[in-house]
Amino acid sequence: MDASATLMPDPRARTAAAPAPAPEFEARACLSLAALPCGTRGRVLRVGSPRGPLEPLERRLLELGFICGEQLQVLAETRPGRDPFVVRVGETTLAMRRREAESVWVEIERPGYRP
Repeated sequence: MDASATLMPDPRARTAAAPAPAPEFEARACLSLAALPCGTRGRVLRVGSPRGPLEPLERRLLELGFICGEQLQVLAETRPGRDPFVVRVGETTLAMRRREAESVWVEIERPGYRP
């Protein structure tokens, strides 16, 4: 047995005092973009589930500019049904369906708050 094996703790071992770390976006108050009303401002925290690979639609949303930290605003929505709705993310304005926006997680901008 070499000395390095005795100095390095087993990374799979867990103690009762150390809970599993939570994903970053779960620690913040966030909502799905699909749930936001017209006029809401915020910033993108994440696209997709923290526990699985990205779906093709989620990869496409990243390509369109829904990247972590990007500012966004819900500009308009249609009546009845609120679908589709218009979103500005960064400098891009696009229309999308609520179902497509379900995997975009947003931190709501509070008035007077600057991160």
